[in-house]
Amino acid sequence: MSIPPGLPSDLHKYLQDARDAMLRSLDGLSEYDVRRPLTPTGTNLLGLVKHLTGVEIGYLSEAVGRPAPTLPWDEDGSVWEGGDMWARADESREWVLDLYRQAWALSDAAIAELPYDHPAAPAWWPEETRQTTFGHLLVRVTAETAQHAGHADILRELLDGQAGRDHAAQGDADHWERFVGDVQRAADAHR
Repeated sequence: MSIPPGLPSDLHKYLQDARDAMLRSLDGLSEYDVRRPLTPTGTNLLGLVKHLTGVEIGYLSEAVGRPAPTLPWDEDGSVWEGGDMWARADESREWVLDLYRQAWALSDAAIAELPYDHPAAPAWWPEETRQTTFGHLLVRVTAETAQHAGHADILRELLDGQAGRDHAAQGDADHWERFVGDVQRAADAHR
């Protein structure tokens, strides 16, 4: 099966767009706001970035046999208890963001150098399903990054009302007030 000519660049573009959206969600927020739990399960913005760092390194470097740094939460085993989903007090925002950008660089090098059918084997997957391909993992990482970028957009909106990058293009404050009112009235009809 051949890969359509534009697919590699499209996939890489969508991955980068999602990465950029992730980082935009932290812009202008205090240290407290990027770290604090915003859902009953503790989801927080900086934790999402930390998690995606491990996702990229694990899937797009380690699983395809490329050199990768050992992440502290992997080394101490805390990843299995959610240690990749929040930043400890001694882990600075700059450190987490720098580590995420390092993961990007490793992933981007793999994207540039590996064919999509390159064998991959995530060590943490069950042995019977462990054998896969780099292309499969790249799609998986792109989807997960986009999913978490969407989570981050919602968390950011809950914090200070800043919505996604096309929010202003959709309408001004009056537009959004009317829109939310329409949505609420439709919901109220089912109380």
